[in-house]
Amino acid sequence: MKRLTLLLIAMMMVTVYAQEPEKAVYKTYEPGFYHKEILPDAKDKTEHAPREFFAASLSAEDYPTDPGEYTSYWHSAPHSQGSTGTCWCFATISFLESEVYRSSEQEIRLSEMYIVYWEYVERARAFVENRGDIYFAQGSEATSVLRIMKKYGIVPETEYPGLPDDKKFHNHGHMVKEMSDYLAGVKKSNAWNTVMVVSTIRSILDQHMGAPPQSVIFGGEHYSPLTFTKKVLKINPDDYFSFMSTMSQTYDQQGELVEADNWWHCDDYYNVRIDDFLLVIDDALDSAYTVCICGDISEPGIDSWSEVAIVPDFDIPPSYINEASREMRLTNGTTTDDHCIHIVGYLDSGDTRWYMIKDSGAGGFNGPNKGYRFFHEDYIRLKMMNIMVYKYAGKRVLDGIIK
Repeated sequence: MKRLTLLLIAMMMVTVYAQEPEKAVYKTYEPGFYHKEILPDAKDKTEHAPREFFAASLSAEDYPTDPGEYTSYWHSAPHSQGSTGTCWCFATISFLESEVYRSSEQEIRLSEMYIVYWEYVERARAFVENRGDIYFAQGSEATSVLRIMKKYGIVPETEYPGLPDDKKFHNHGHMVKEMSDYLAGVKKSNAWNTVMVVSTIRSILDQHMGAPPQSVIFGGEHYSPLTFTKKVLKINPDDYFSFMSTMSQTYDQQGELVEADNWWHCDDYYNVRIDDFLLVIDDALDSAYTVCICGDISEPGIDSWSEVAIVPDFDIPPSYINEASREMRLTNGTTTDDHCIHIVGYLDSGDTRWYMIKDSGAGGFNGPNKGYRFFHEDYIRLKMMNIMVYKYAGKRVLDGIIK
């Protein structure tokens, strides 16, 4: 009898968010953080005409949007990526900052722009090597952060903000256009000189972002970016594993994430069934690890003002979300890898799990919890494409793959 009473009390303490079937509406686009904060910083005076879009009718009161309800782990405060396509770097750096704290309890804010700078340098080098046959744009993948760190290391954000002194937010539009126009000229004239191309790209980057430091001072000691990574952060890029879930490739083997942002064709992603994909995420969170995750956020079930991401049942009923319905969206292009975010917490509500997301995108700053969103597990299952975790976080799944 005592056990039954305790169970009933525990059940009463859990708030269960059981939604009615979601309604669909046409909403008028409301200018938010991007138009009110980021564009004025760039001195953009463009007027934006009102427009309507189709979406689920969502209210924050119907969903768990209180961070205090979530089991969460240390992470740095949310930071806006400004007017850039560098979510891949902001999310991964946030994830690695949490990893540094988890392993050594050091609260160190790392420089996203240091990674972005060298990413463009490596991309320009590959542009020459591949005679222009690569995707040169702002987007990339979480795995690229580790690739750049292995070669160039990383530095604290204070040592390299990569931002003009008179600006609050990063804005890379003009910089990327300048680099793209230059590379188009290289291709047109067949001027495949690696030294010249890399030097020119670096001069453009230096003009807009500043030159990255060759050494840093931390705790009174001098370090190169590589020794800072190894001796202070104690981050080993080889300790991190990435996963995807697609029927188009053999399960339980490594393969390439086929996505434009994976411009260097990284094929280190473990392809697992969707249940194992979710298992890796949940095992990580249950063991006090955080997760870097990338996928699609252009859906009617996402609302930046209510901070919620769900799969409305007018899209697909929950019982029909499986590997086939997921794959259909991957193959017809309605699921794309358009944003990377950082899972920093979770909440179990009845038989459903919600995820607390740290988001550097402008939409993540529209609601009351600036820089946070809250994703339903169905949304993760259907629309997220790849994840990165510390090796032990994925041990249960990896043990069945790595012999």
